[in-house]
Amino acid sequence: MTAPPADPRAARTRARLRQALLDECAQHPLADVSVAALVRRAGVGRATFYLHYGGLEALAVDACADVVRDAVDALHAWRGTPDPENPPPALAAFFTGLVPHAGLYRTLLRPGGGGPLGQVLHQDLRARSRAERALVGAPRPDLIASAVAATFAGVLADWLHGLIEATPEEITHQIWNLLVTLHRTRLL
Repeated sequence: MTAPPADPRAARTRARLRQALLDECAQHPLADVSVAALVRRAGVGRATFYLHYGGLEALAVDACADVVRDAVDALHAWRGTPDPENPPPALAAFFTGLVPHAGLYRTLLRPGGGGPLGQVLHQDLRARSRAERALVGAPRPDLIASAVAATFAGVLADWLHGLIEATPEEITHQIWNLLVTLHRTRLL
C-alpha cells in the first residue's frame, strides 16, 4: 500500500511559513519572533500555523531541514577515493551558504552538536554514512557512521558558535580532512 500523495496546498502553506520565518529571522533573533508577525508575513491565519506546526521551534527546525539535507549531500558529493586535500565543492558551498542565517542555526544547533537541528543532522548524516559504508562493504559501518555524524555536527555547531575560528573555506578543509581520516581509520 502506498502513501497518499501530499496535499499541494499544505505543502505551499508550509513553504510560505518556512520562508516567512527565515525572513523574520534575518531581521530578528528567533526568540524575538512572534507567531502573530510570522502569520501576518506568511499571509495565513494563526489556526493554520498551529495546524501545521506545534510551535516556532518546530517550524524553525523544518525551515532549517534543507541545511541538513545540504550538509549530508555535501559530505557525500565525492566518488572514488576521497582526497583529503580537495574537499568537494558542494561542501565549501554549504559552509558559505550558512552565513546569512547563522543566528537561526546557532539557536537550533547548540555547541557540541546538540539541539533540535543537531539531532536531525546527526540522524540523517549517520543513516546516509552507514548506508554508503555498508553498500561498499567497509568495516564497522555503525561505528564509523556514528563518528562521522558526531564529528560533523559537533564541529559545525562549534564553528557557528565561534568556538572554532575559521573562514568558511578553512573550516571546509579542516572538517573534510577530519572526516577522510575517520573513513581511513583501520579498525580491528
